[in-house]
Amino acid sequence: MKVVECEGLVKKYGRSKALNDLSFQISENKITGLIGRNGAGKTTLLKIMAGFQKQTSGEIKVFNENPFNSLFVSANSILVDDQMAFPIALNLGEVLEASASFYPKWDAGLARRLFEYFSFRNDYRHSELSKGMKSTFNMIVGLASRCALTMFDEPTTGMDASVRKDFYRALLKDYIANPRTIIISSHHLEEIEDLLEDILLLNNGEKLLHVPVSDVKEYAIGVKGKKSVLTNWLEDQEVLYRKTIGTEICYAVIKYNYPEKIKQDARKLDFELSPVSSNDVCIYLTNKERGGIDAIFE
Repeated sequence: MKVVECEGLVKKYGRSKALNDLSFQISENKITGLIGRNGAGKTTLLKIMAGFQKQTSGEIKVFNENPFNSLFVSANSILVDDQMAFPIALNLGEVLEASASFYPKWDAGLARRLFEYFSFRNDYRHSELSKGMKSTFNMIVGLASRCALTMFDEPTTGMDASVRKDFYRALLKDYIANPRTIIISSHHLEEIEDLLEDILLLNNGEKLLHVPVSDVKEYAIGVKGKKSVLTNWLEDQEVLYRKTIGTEICYAVIKYNYPEKIKQDARKLDFELSPVSSNDVCIYLTNKERGGIDAIFE
């Protein structure tokens, strides 16, 4: 079953396009990482999926319905972000109690255990919490809701390292016990990579990649050798990143299109090959300049 289906999705704000001809599908019971730089369109896409905003053109279906103003989508999805608001008249304990009436699969036991583990008190008010504590409480609501489509937009904003680690572990354990479709938008790909099954990489509102994580790990390879040797060889490669080390050495990241041929060339021309992390692949693909910031100083 396809939980999310997008075809030619466009969202404009004035003359600016936040999403540009975006097409993809997300199947049920998968954890997908929504990756991209600031301004890539991640938050806009999540808000459209949640039914908070309407697209300018194109088609989107969530649970086979247009999510905008859909009661079914609202009842079966949740968007957890730093804009989450709760009634100011309710303290945190009362918010958890009231949540059971909004989410049919609400797990009160899980919510209470997480609430106590992270040292919240019933009489705290959401508006009085620090940024990190707000993110932690929002995370509790997101996990305990058990919505069929659960979306986290930069969920660890303000959390310290230990809390982030606890959050990811709690998310994975609960997902294994209660599978559903989870989308995580994050700048910390290196932290969430082991959770993910797929990566949807956006840049300037367009889709660059939508592939399994394993494919991203094999997408590119690093090459390092004498500049005199690599300069000509790289002309026939799809170069994602390049820099000069000293005066004689060149390092480049290339698309790993023909692994056996590249390995043969490395032995023949005496240059080194090295793996490239998924996080770096995403960074290089979304660089404005193929040499990154270093290109400015050349």
